[in-house]
Amino acid sequence: MVDIKPIKAIRYTQKAGDLADLITQPYDKIDAAMQKEYYRKSPFNYCRLILPMEENKYETAKQRIEQWLKDGVLAKDGEPAFFVSRQEFTLDSKKFERTGFIAAMRLYDYAENMVYPHEGTYGAPKEDRLNMLRAVQKNLESVFLIYSDPEKKTVAFLDEAAKTNPIIQVTDALSVKHTVWQVIDPEKIRQLQNELRSKTMVITDGHHRYESALAYRNEMRSRGNWTEELAFNFHMCYLVPIQEEGLTVLPTHRLLKGFKLTPQVLRDFANFFDVSEIDTSVEGLEKFLRSHVNEHAFCVYAGSKAYGLTLKHDRSVYDFVASHVSKETKIFDVVILRDIVFKHILKTGKLKIDENILYVRGTKEAVDKVDNGEANIAFLVNPISARTVAEIAQQHELLPEKSTDFYPKMVSGLTMMDISASEKL
Repeated sequence: MVDIKPIKAIRYTQKAGDLADLITQPYDKIDAAMQKEYYRKSPFNYCRLILPMEENKYETAKQRIEQWLKDGVLAKDGEPAFFVSRQEFTLDSKKFERTGFIAAMRLYDYAENMVYPHEGTYGAPKEDRLNMLRAVQKNLESVFLIYSDPEKKTVAFLDEAAKTNPIIQVTDALSVKHTVWQVIDPEKIRQLQNELRSKTMVITDGHHRYESALAYRNEMRSRGNWTEELAFNFHMCYLVPIQEEGLTVLPTHRLLKGFKLTPQVLRDFANFFDVSEIDTSVEGLEKFLRSHVNEHAFCVYAGSKAYGLTLKHDRSVYDFVASHVSKETKIFDVVILRDIVFKHILKTGKLKIDENILYVRGTKEAVDKVDNGEANIAFLVNPISARTVAEIAQQHELLPEKSTDFYPKMVSGLTMMDISASEKL
């Protein structure tokens, strides 16, 4: 049974200024240049809480939250609510809408089979977010999860809520429009709670935040004298039904540094793939990918040359692939790319982000980085569907890192949740 609760959100007041100058991308998407720009925008920009530039960032964030609450820059809502949140965005000249809702969801260990991860995590980011939780005792950002709603009951609920007057309307720096509606009617809250009870959840974004929250919960429980309704047993989450039409997953392309596309490498590719030379333009690369969906196909771009690779329909090839890919997942494109192309053919060894591998979202960005020398070879892939992500996660399987890019990201700064030791939900 998935337990969700309404929250008394902590939100910016009018004293803070224009919300467009306050919201940010998630902390792990903020680079040094963005951090400086956020600081420039406002003395109350949310980056000053989730990713302070100051040396003692955890204590700095804690003191700022306390001061901003005292000064009325931030204020805690007087009554608990669910927050229906919609993002309107454009991709390839086509308009999309994605609607979900923000709530407190009880934290479940993965072994309870209520919440499933779809990718692995790393120690350093978890320790960083755990230190932030210890200091501020607030959920500063949501964990993004998806669930199945084949009868579209929650989809209808969210659409109905979106017919009321919104409490927030703001457009972010990526031209994504965010609209938020507050649901405070106890009967409607119970209705949504009842619909979610039988669901299972899959994490799409925020694995490190979720696992840090579990660690924090366990720390707080170890002190004794805790009860189930205490807020640290929950995490602020953004929940979206898989059936939501605007639920979009973009591909994450892989760029390698220090490796060359030699004639021998192309011959090695030909042992496993049908290799064809293709147009080097962005349009040519994307056309090849579009025409080879569900065929285990990639594009390889090396500046003056580009090739399309399609896995051969050959039993010996499939047997080799099956015996040489890692066993944590079925044979997905990104797994073949990692285990056959990178490890077996190119013999890359363990790749390190920014040192010898880059991950980028767009085809043009991938091409540009090769053209300007930031990388030597780009490997372009098709995206994995949200439904597939959910299916493999619920089979206790994991995808390689950076396999999915759910777009757009939930901006930070719309809501915050208090998880102080005595806070109850």
